[in-house]
Amino acid sequence: LQIFEWWYFRKYGTSFIEQVSVSHLRPLLGGVDNSAPSAASAAGGDADSNRQSVSECKVWRNPLNLFRGAEYNRYTWVTGREPLTYYDMNLSAQDHQTFFTCDTDHLRPADAIMQKAWRERNPQARISAAHEALELNECATAYILLAEEEATTIVEAEKLFKQALKAGEGCYRRSQQLQHHGAQYEAQHRRDTNVLVYIKRRLAMCARKLGRTREAVKMMRDLMKEFPLLSMFNIHENLLEALLELQAYADVQAVLAKYDDISLPKSATICYTAALLKARAVSDKFSPEAASRRGLSTAEMNAVEAIHRAVEFNPHVPKYLLEMKSLILPPEHILKRGDSEAIAYAFFHLQHWKRVEGALNLLHCTWEGTFRMIPYPLEKGHLFYPYPICTETADRELLPSFHEVSVYPKKELPFFILFTAGLCSFTAMLALLTHQFPELMGVFAKAFLSTLFAPLNFVMEKVESILPSSLWHQLTRI
Repeated sequence: LQIFEWWYFRKYGTSFIEQVSVSHLRPLLGGVDNSAPSAASAAGGDADSNRQSVSECKVWRNPLNLFRGAEYNRYTWVTGREPLTYYDMNLSAQDHQTFFTCDTDHLRPADAIMQKAWRERNPQARISAAHEALELNECATAYILLAEEEATTIVEAEKLFKQALKAGEGCYRRSQQLQHHGAQYEAQHRRDTNVLVYIKRRLAMCARKLGRTREAVKMMRDLMKEFPLLSMFNIHENLLEALLELQAYADVQAVLAKYDDISLPKSATICYTAALLKARAVSDKFSPEAASRRGLSTAEMNAVEAIHRAVEFNPHVPKYLLEMKSLILPPEHILKRGDSEAIAYAFFHLQHWKRVEGALNLLHCTWEGTFRMIPYPLEKGHLFYPYPICTETADRELLPSFHEVSVYPKKELPFFILFTAGLCSFTAMLALLTHQFPELMGVFAKAFLSTLFAPLNFVMEKVESILPSSLWHQLTRI
């Protein structure tokens, strides 16, 4: 054991006994490791010091989240199932309070009503409060709430968002002139900016859903130019999806060149879109049999490496893209590298993979090779920091109960290791018992051997009784 421990530590730089204790024994005994796992140094600088300081299980707003009234509620009416969890909706309520309220709301009666409305748990109470606010004044956030929750179609939602835009632009211009007059005015301007960006982004999403994709792309580009610092909304992910719908692959590549950067946080959308573009160059002529005979060309190797990179970032996506696992409506929040992000990506991008001839075939042939390259992605990374161990817990809170949460890749020990460990433990226990109780173990050994050979002796007696004695004598001599 000491020699093996020394060899393992020399090869992998960590203690085998400590690793087994932390990974397998501690969870069985009910221990919880509250400290975040240390990030390994990743190629290209992905695991820099800034990344390590960010919580690995931070939940992000889904850039492509659906409309509650026009989409989530329609699903509930048809199936009787709730697509959103309470935890997810509670996170959205916190987001709304952060982006749509400020300390000066009590000075304006309509905003004061909306400040309470965003805290309401009952949807009908929120909608009633929004109508009450609109009776007092043209309130942009009231229109937003009605567009999100009361409108039953995207057309109705778009109409309400246009009214919200008119009210929001007026508030934004007024607060822009007063923003330097004090901290309160600055906070009010920040709130009005958030409201305006949200409205314009949702209007672009309405246009995309209603088939006016070129108009949606223009609105998204204008929004990114007008507010370049508001990267927290991840509008570029909406733009990537719309450009893929237009099959404007050169424009997609240009957006990726800007956002697929070392210093920026990655996402499944960025990694898998980059893989799709590289797969598109070779997938129509790719054949696994031909590739095994002649080897991979440079372009094919680049495509395979891009797929491996994407799968390492989020290993849950391929099962949805290959339709090995059924999709559900994406949640309003996602966990990067988790099952929730995989659902949100595949829900909108599966059609783009299907449109590229042979792309899914190339993905099917190559994605599992990632895990031969990284034996245990839960513990060490190759191109990214180690895969977080907390994704399953967060995804179970974000995703509805009727969905089977993907926890792939599970760390499964090979059968040979389990068999060897069991055999060694059993042998050691027998040796210890024999040393302590030699006479008793001798009696047990005789009883065990006699029991073990009892069926054989029984068969031999039956054979002796059936066969003639002379033939049996000759067989025993042979």
